[in-house]
Amino acid sequence: MSCSYASFSFSSLSIVPSSISVARSRSKFSIQCAVGGTVAEPKVTNAVAEPLLLNAVRGHAVERPPVWLMRQAGRYMKSYQIICEKYPSFRERSENVDLVVEISLQPWKVFKPDGVILFSDILTPLPGMNIPFDIVKGKGPIIFNPLGTVADVDQVREFIPEESVPYVGQALTILRKEVLHTLLQKFTTSMVNYIKYQGDKGAQAVQIFDSWATELSPVDFEEFSLPYLKQIVDSVKQTHPHLPLILYASGSGGLLERLPLTGVDVVSLDWTVDMADGRRRLGPDVAVQGNVDPGALFGSKEFITNRINDTVGKAGKNKHILNLGHGIKVGTPEENVAHFFEVAKGIRY
Repeated sequence: MSCSYASFSFSSLSIVPSSISVARSRSKFSIQCAVGGTVAEPKVTNAVAEPLLLNAVRGHAVERPPVWLMRQAGRYMKSYQIICEKYPSFRERSENVDLVVEISLQPWKVFKPDGVILFSDILTPLPGMNIPFDIVKGKGPIIFNPLGTVADVDQVREFIPEESVPYVGQALTILRKEVLHTLLQKFTTSMVNYIKYQGDKGAQAVQIFDSWATELSPVDFEEFSLPYLKQIVDSVKQTHPHLPLILYASGSGGLLERLPLTGVDVVSLDWTVDMADGRRRLGPDVAVQGNVDPGALFGSKEFITNRINDTVGKAGKNKHILNLGHGIKVGTPEENVAHFFEVAKGIRY
């Protein structure tokens, strides 16, 4: 049985990130690898964080024109026709959150357009305005009580989306997550391959950066970051069990107890966490790194020395790597960096 309807349309467009960027996903991974004092960073060919379509709209330089199709999801696809056979009513398909998400994603999974279009109908608001309708196969939309009098018009209500079409909002939210999770999974797989490649070529330790952790609530971290970090660690450990993995998540004070759940060997603390508190919260069995405030390197040599000794004293003798709580700031006096290393190397337990 085929499924046909002559005039349905899509009311919303969920923009798909370009293949190498995360569209405001707020969760990104980057890798640094240190071997014998050298540092290698992954090369990203496109640093644009916005989707291709939005960049084109805003007049930014793009590598190609973005592309999507009107009626992108619908009757031309065999996968859609199968759903039609199971759910003959168009309104059922367009007002069921699970079906809306599934149908909306069908063309994206096959063709990877630059936009995922919400499967919906131009008449969707009508029931919420007290204008009941249905879509009859072979005839199209049928309005049960056409407006013909002033009294009929008086019965028309103001459309309140939250009350009348909550499934639209729910579907859009899920679609954004579905696309994002798909992209994050691809990025995770790529990072696993990259870390393993570095390990094969001689890397003796790898640090994983979750650079936007500070933007995530604990709930969002557990959905958009933690599973992928854990997958990276688990996958790498399967083939490189002796390659130490360090995790640095900036602004992670509120997430600290969750970071060891990734399975990394070392948790790197940023400077906003007191080292003693970090040790207490993580427990004695978790190795830590850090966490002198990078701003301290703008101070006097005495001030720098005191900060180093404070950090080392609070970290204790076991499972601690001395480091800053973030990268060195631009303009840091080089002689102060030299003093940092001189003091650090002179420490004796």
